[in-house]
Amino acid sequence: MKKLSLVLLILIITTVGINAQNSVQARKILDKTASIIGNKNGASANFSVSGKYGNSSGTIAIKGNKFNARTQQAIVWFDGKTQWTYMKSSQEVNISTPTEAQQQSMNPYKFINIYKNGFRLSMKNVSGGWQIHLYATNQKRTIKEMYITIGRNYLPQTIKMRQSNGWTTIKVSNFKAKKLSDSTFRFNSKDFPNAEVVDLR
Repeated sequence: MKKLSLVLLILIITTVGINAQNSVQARKILDKTASIIGNKNGASANFSVSGKYGNSSGTIAIKGNKFNARTQQAIVWFDGKTQWTYMKSSQEVNISTPTEAQQQSMNPYKFINIYKNGFRLSMKNVSGGWQIHLYATNQKRTIKEMYITIGRNYLPQTIKMRQSNGWTTIKVSNFKAKKLSDSTFRFNSKDFPNAEVVDLR
């Protein structure tokens, strides 16, 4: 019985050690990815989103926590605090303060700011890179779980996130570092003179 208990103890210690090492490795990969994506001057990429609310695709410009996403249906500006959403069909601009999940659904690179706190990390090797699993320690959080597939070049390829209403999958490609002005991330009414502005804050 003592031998069995000792074997179990060794197995538990080994498993905990492997899991901790796995978590450290996952964080290192995300740190490296965040340093590339978080280019202080800015970057752009193509993206496609599929999930409960339908499918869309377009381009995104990012700079730190700011982003500007453009699809066939809408244009979204976010300056780090305020979000403007211009619906092309109605020529209406909604002003809001988005939640973490809303930001993530429009900005596939939002994860570079949220993985550092409140998530358990693990990873596994996949073809051409790694798949990192993030699990929220507080399941009341809007983003409860994420799978991020990252290539050997440390650029994310797919971000799959779970909210209370189900899974959303975002695929990203054609990442390019570029210098972007802060004005890229703010709505300018002069560019849309016929737009009706609705403040939802």
